[in-house]
Amino acid sequence: GDQARVLEKHDFSKGPLKMVGPGKVYRRDDDDATHSHQFMQMEGLVIDKNVTMSDLKGTLELIAKHVFGQDRETRLRPSYFPFTEPSVEMDVSCFNCNGKGCPICKYTGWIEVLGAG
Repeated sequence: GDQARVLEKHDFSKGPLKMVGPGKVYRRDDDDATHSHQFMQMEGLVIDKNVTMSDLKGTLELIAKHVFGQDRETRLRPSYFPFTEPSVEMDVSCFNCNGKGCPICKYTGWIEVLGAG
């Protein structure tokens, strides 16, 4: 979507590219406690020299604390997505049981909230 247009127009001689683009997503999912056929998704992109996975981790933790609350714990897990390398998934501690385990988090204490890479 927006990413291609921004990449086309960005003048890298004037500095790095940093963007965030929100948008609606429609999928053929059955609605349940953790899935919806329509939801919002946010895409972020940074192109610069010396950007590391540590930068991504810090950015994702900052966003998660802002969106889900300062009291939420976060964790990153290695994952696989064909469009990013390396790839991770982020979980936040369950808002219902505070990480103790309940039906909402399938008794894990964690809820997966995003994939990145």
